[in-house]
Amino acid sequence: MGSTRVSIQTEDFDLGAEVARLRAGDGGVGAVVAFVGTVRDRSDGADVSRMELEHYPGMTETSIDAMIDAALARFDIRAARVIHRVGVLDAQDQIVLVAVTSAHRGQAFQACEFLMDYLKTQAPFWKKEHTLQGARWVDARSHDDAALQRWGIASGNLAP
Repeated sequence: MGSTRVSIQTEDFDLGAEVARLRAGDGGVGAVVAFVGTVRDRSDGADVSRMELEHYPGMTETSIDAMIDAALARFDIRAARVIHRVGVLDAQDQIVLVAVTSAHRGQAFQACEFLMDYLKTQAPFWKKEHTLQGARWVDARSHDDAALQRWGIASGNLAP
C-alpha cells in the first residue's frame, strides 16, 4: 500500500472503516468531511455501462501525496486520506474517497473540495467509458480546470 494517506486499488472501500481509521487516536478532531464519488450511468448524453481506469503506478501515489501536503499547508486540517480505484468499474460503483479531519468543519470542507478539484484535473489517471456506441476516452473538462483555478492553481502545478 505504501503511504497510509493514499491508496490506489482495484477493491472497493468501506467509508465507515476508512473514517474510523482516519480519526483513530486523535482527540482534536472536531470535524470529518468525506466525499465519495461513484461511476455515473450517463455521461455527455450517452448511457455508460462501465468505466476503465488506468494510472501510472508510483507516479500517481507520489502526485496525490504531494497534493495532500499542499492541502495540509493551505488549510488547518489534521489528516487526509485519498483512495482511488482503478481497473474496470460498473455504473454506480464507488470510484474515489477523499476524507479530511480538522478541528472545525470549515477548513475540512475547503480541504476536501481542494483535494477533489486537484484529483479531477491533475492526478495521472486515464478513464475510458463504455457506452452502447462503443468505448471512448474521457477528456479533461474545462469546468474542472476552472474549479482548480479558483484555488489560484494553474493546470499542472500545485503552487499558485
